[in-house]
Amino acid sequence: MPGKIQIKVIVKGRVQGVFFRANTKDTADRLGIKGYVKNLPNGSVEAVFEGEQSAVTQMMEWCHKGPVASKVEHVMTEKAEASSNFEIFEIRY
Repeated sequence: MPGKIQIKVIVKGRVQGVFFRANTKDTADRLGIKGYVKNLPNGSVEAVFEGEQSAVTQMMEWCHKGPVASKVEHVMTEKAEASSNFEIFEIRY
């Protein structure tokens, strides 16, 4: 799909218990991004963002800040082939 990219991110810091997943979903929905976000057992958050490059770039910028109560210390990214396997952006549990 031309113009679409997919990026997987791991966000470390104070990112659980601060509505990081809910705010990520709200932001992704607003930007038209598909994929998911979920908490990891080690206290970090994993997300996959798929959409237009400009929207995914905005989402990545947001991840470096997060919601007000969060304290993002590090964001790791990994590019992947856009798969179009996602129909929505969801919070996974």
